[in-house]
Amino acid sequence: MTERRGAGPELSLRRALPLLALGLAALAALWLWGDVLRFETLRDNRAELLAWRDGHLALAAAAFLAAYVTVVALSLPGAAVMTLAGGFLFGVAGGTALAVLGATLGATAVFLAARHGFGAALHARLRARGGDGALPRIERGIAENAVSYLLLMRLMPVVPFFVANLAPAFLGVGTRLYVLTTFFGIIPGTFVYAWIGAGLGAVFARGGQPDLGLLSDPVVLGPLLALSALATLPLVLKRWRGRKARR
Repeated sequence: MTERRGAGPELSLRRALPLLALGLAALAALWLWGDVLRFETLRDNRAELLAWRDGHLALAAAAFLAAYVTVVALSLPGAAVMTLAGGFLFGVAGGTALAVLGATLGATAVFLAARHGFGAALHARLRARGGDGALPRIERGIAENAVSYLLLMRLMPVVPFFVANLAPAFLGVGTRLYVLTTFFGIIPGTFVYAWIGAGLGAVFARGGQPDLGLLSDPVVLGPLLALSALATLPLVLKRWRGRKARR
């Protein structure tokens, strides 16, 4: 028992309650609104949405922000559609700002639920175990180069958003650092989606679908990869200096 207390908080049902609550809320939301978060919903209700926005701009922005926070906090499918809708309703700048704020708030809710649930206990056990296993090495790498790792998780499209939301909670990342890297790391990708969304009026007029293949266009993908390379640079320099010092 002494060793367990020394290793950190115990994994228990009580500690799992925050994540369980989010999971149950997500299941309820999927059952109630699972068919709503689709491009077709935006296309079929565009006139009503634009009229409501024009008549109640502040309320529309607040409602959109609340909806975006909910989608991200519950890890519901549809964040991409929400970002397109933000660009369509509020323009590139407004849509980007609202989506980035909503995604950051929602991701922070997931992070805090995980950290104060299983996260603290798992991280304590990871630290107590020590050694040179894969997980301790990852934890040490993030501890030494947290900004680079966290920005890469946000900038690289290969990392699912919900994974980037949860993983830092299990690896001892501080809340302030998590919030800042989330906020700034998602701006480029969010801007691209809002940019596509701002042009949906013409897409709707010809009865088409938004061209999300634009994300793989070199003109768009190039800057994202450049930002990822910039985030990687401190890691490369640190490793190079380490090897040079050993030699």
